[in-house]
Amino acid sequence: MGAGHSHGVPDRDHRGALAVALALAAVIVVAQAVGAVLTGSLALLTDTAHSAADASGLVVALVAATLVTRPSDHRRTWGFRRIEVIAALGQATLLLAVGVYAAVEGLRRLADPPEVPGPALLVFGVVGLAANVAALAVLWSRRGASLNLRAAFLEVLNDALGSVGVVVAAVIIWTTGFQRADALAGLFIAALILPRAVRLMRETTAVLMEFAPPGLDLQDVREHLLRLDHVVDVHDVHASTVGTGLPTLTAHVVVEDACFGSGHSIRILQQVRECVSEHFDVSVQHSTFQIETRDVAREEPADALHP
Repeated sequence: MGAGHSHGVPDRDHRGALAVALALAAVIVVAQAVGAVLTGSLALLTDTAHSAADASGLVVALVAATLVTRPSDHRRTWGFRRIEVIAALGQATLLLAVGVYAAVEGLRRLADPPEVPGPALLVFGVVGLAANVAALAVLWSRRGASLNLRAAFLEVLNDALGSVGVVVAAVIIWTTGFQRADALAGLFIAALILPRAVRLMRETTAVLMEFAPPGLDLQDVREHLLRLDHVVDVHDVHASTVGTGLPTLTAHVVVEDACFGSGHSIRILQQVRECVSEHFDVSVQHSTFQIETRDVAREEPADALHP
């Protein structure tokens, strides 16, 4: 890839912490699934699916932390960086389905609440909450180390909130007999899931469609490059995101013909690269620029997709 073209390999290995958090998440899923079957609780069933989706998120984080250490090759030029995006889209689809089901079923149960044993629901809710708290403790000191670790931490935190909802519903049912508390807790968890699912689906779709990274305005990039000395035009500007923390940008930069004879074109290339890596909200460390003359630019086919 050339000198200085790092693909974001982490400088610390956090796979051990992720593996522990994943093991705890697996315990939560199994315990809550058993509890959902035994109690018939919508809140616990919804939180089980929520926990399963979060556990899959931790699997993605662990796999990404492992695969990102593998070098790229002539076939896999970006390595396996995009696998996290594909898996996250699948996770978002699952979360959306779970959230819609929980919302519909929760409304139905508000009208006709089934009997849910409060004490048993409390036991399984506490088990899930305790395991979530333990996972949060494992990830707490590492949550800012990378976007991957931050996402994993937020997965567990979100699931812990769902477990709190289950515990609160169990206490209310046990102490007051108010059975609709289970449906209300299910609706609360659905309210946690749905916005996150929609946001995750929108973000992953944007990456797969190769939209420009959020915070990087290509018109601003073009105008900024045009202010550089000897630059007369900038076109075919494209930007996309390969994976977490890896935005890329390409462009054709037309410079004065004399720059090629004087050797100044190399200095312009350096200035262009410094510009896109330092002057915008999104720092683009992996960029490719074609420095060309007006004659070369005129020979290129016009294409509406190439701004």
